[in-house]
Amino acid sequence: MTIDLQANQKNLYDRDFVGWVETTVEQLRAQNYADVDWANLIEEIEDMFRRERKSLKSNLVVLLLHLLKWQYQPEYRSGSWRGSIREHRRRINDDLNDSPSLTPFLQAVLSGCYASACEQAADETGLALQTFPVDCPYKSEQVLDASFLPE
Repeated sequence: MTIDLQANQKNLYDRDFVGWVETTVEQLRAQNYADVDWANLIEEIEDMFRRERKSLKSNLVVLLLHLLKWQYQPEYRSGSWRGSIREHRRRINDDLNDSPSLTPFLQAVLSGCYASACEQAADETGLALQTFPVDCPYKSEQVLDASFLPE
């Protein structure tokens, strides 16, 4: 690839991301590998990977938060909490079905996500942080089980 073409692709990436994606897809389909902007393509693929993991963690924190609120504030249970639990379980299960390789990641981040959920639950409920167990009381299977609600 010439230096001018490299500069053009870098310039396209910086000024018109969608145009850059379209150009890159066309080059890949045509197997024109010499003209692919590999540096930015690799960066974008790595970003996709990070976004998938970040999304899983975010959904897991919200799910754990609502499970905690369900368990520790039974007098405030609502359809909204149940709906949030269902929605975030669905999102996580969809992610795991689409990308089974995320399952070990979920296991690895469960504890950290639980700690974040406890902090947020304390903020939202007014309960002391010490109200919640230090270690996650829910197994990952329970967290993802559509019929599980802690009592």
